Amino acid sequence: MTKVFQDLQEWMSFRGSAHFLNKKVGFVPTMGALHEGHLSLFRKSLSENDITVGSIFVNPTQFNNPEDLKKYPKDLEKDLNMLSQLGVDFLINPSFERIYPDSYRYKVVDNEISHDLCGKHRPGHFDGVLTVVMKLLNLVLPNRAYFGEKDYQQFLLVKEMAKAFFMSVEIIGCPTVRDETGLAMSSRNERLNDQQKILAADFARILKAPSSIESAQEKMAESGIKVDYIKEKWGRRFGAVHIGDVRLIDNIQV
Repeated sequence: MTKVFQDLQEWMSFRGSAHFLNKKVGFVPTMGALHEGHLSLFRKSLSENDITVGSIFVNPTQFNNPEDLKKYPKDLEKDLNMLSQLGVDFLINPSFERIYPDSYRYKVVDNEISHDLCGKHRPGHFDGVLTVVMKLLNLVLPNRAYFGEKDYQQFLLVKEMAKAFFMSVEIIGCPTVRDETGLAMSSRNERLNDQQKILAADFARILKAPSSIESAQEKMAESGIKVDYIKEKWGRRFGAVHIGDVRLIDNIQV
């Protein structure tokens, strides 16, 4: 049974106990609404570490759209059952007030990588991501932390942040997990209706097709998909789109 900590003082006291002495600790930060993509990260941590810690915290500071935050899917009971079945040792599930006792006065800001792609279209998003990830890494003090490559820009930013601040943690990127249609697993997929799921699969298929960026944009527009961007960078093709009021991202190697 996964043991849950909501009180961060209690967690920090426990983290400093003999239970963790000479143990390798893996960490998987999430916002809940867990799916097979998340579970693949937990499985990797469980296979590589003595103790695996997860977190579920829907972080308001990374949402530039209040409606997106309000509609973000939540099912803590289901998530806990999944983690317990996997054998995850501990879960941190704090409130906003416990994670942000400073009310977000202090933040981590990147002045390069975050200015493109999702950062360009979601002002302040990566400030919130980096700030909460640094807080969580400082709380868990893991040897390894696992991030999915679907959010490849986020993975790069966290990896560079850890390096810049001399943090003793290895940031590990893990391959994107897809459903049978090729759509990248995402908590936001839960908000798609049947017709929108077809469009979402079209997004993944068109992004992967060996065609020009201009051609991909045209095909998506013809399908009724609203494109934020399609861009090639870091040896990958990135895409972000809106299907109804749901924003999806993906990337593939090129």
